[in-house]
Amino acid sequence: LGGDEVNTDCWTKTPSVANWLKAKNMTTDDAYLYLVAQAQEIAHSQGRDVIGWEEIWNHFGTKLGKSTIIQQWLPGSQAAKEAVEAGYRVIWSTDGVWYLDGLKVTWETMYQQEPCDGIDADKCAKYVIGGGGEMWGETADASDVLQTIWPRLAAISERLWSPRTVISTDAAQPRITAFRCLLNARGIPAAPVTNDAAREAPQRPGSCYAQ
Repeated sequence: LGGDEVNTDCWTKTPSVANWLKAKNMTTDDAYLYLVAQAQEIAHSQGRDVIGWEEIWNHFGTKLGKSTIIQQWLPGSQAAKEAVEAGYRVIWSTDGVWYLDGLKVTWETMYQQEPCDGIDADKCAKYVIGGGGEMWGETADASDVLQTIWPRLAAISERLWSPRTVISTDAAQPRITAFRCLLNARGIPAAPVTNDAAREAPQRPGSCYAQ
């Protein structure tokens, strides 16, 4: 659905929209909720549930239908924990730690994140339905997008399918390194595992296992 970074100021500055708001006796926040609800109704009519970025939770909370899935992304946010406590499903993809276009975020940092931090284990299993490594395109194109994504996305993937007790980056490094070599062998230009920043050139000569 989206729902993130909505600038409602332009609604009051657009005569046709401002007149509609006045006729409906709505504030811009009312209209925001109305838009979300209308989009959800369309999705439900097609047998679909709606995923929305966490701003819709931050704005409307439990006014949202219980089928709504909240995707947390804001750094330091507690939206996932709050939504789970209220009985909503969530997806965890927090900026600063799981955003792949953050070139200074290492695979180790990504691996150490816990989407269910502060959430009861049973509620985690029921309501935290997944996570995402987000890749935005402002600083990438066809020449560098794959080495920006890989192998760091593998670290996120392993965290999501592993038990919560599996947190050792030392234990994970051989697996990430081997996976990076496999990607290279299959023609995917995954970046070296030991880079300080994503998509940098290798720091030394040698095989993919040594870089």
